[in-house]
Amino acid sequence: MAMWQLGSVMIRFLHTRIRVRDLDRSIAFYTTLGYLEGERKDSPQGNRLAFLRLPEQDVLLELCYSPDYSATCPDDLMHTCLGVPDIVVYCGQVEAAGIEIWPGGWREKFAAGARKMAFVTDPDGYEVEILEC
Repeated sequence: MAMWQLGSVMIRFLHTRIRVRDLDRSIAFYTTLGYLEGERKDSPQGNRLAFLRLPEQDVLLELCYSPDYSATCPDDLMHTCLGVPDIVVYCGQVEAAGIEIWPGGWREKFAAGARKMAFVTDPDGYEVEILEC
């Protein structure tokens, strides 16, 4: 686990929260990408929370559902990014599971030597970048 020090205080990145309209649908999407579902709980403010993580990693993705909140994500507001060792294999598996990879024609672009970078969009409009690394 990566930790940094600011003065005498050790700090580490723990999680990112995103708002979702349908907790179960979002969990299904992210688990298709390879996330593991962890704890679900209710917050004191009445939100339903689900914590997801990638195998062997500590940073969490916190999904937050509130019945009185309408989640909308403007284009290009924010994104998360996943690094994979073989983007063609990974994107092929994700696409076979029914998730659209963009830009279109990614296989041909990668074969032609284009930078191996692709995206998927979650059910609430959040982009997930996929990089080969």
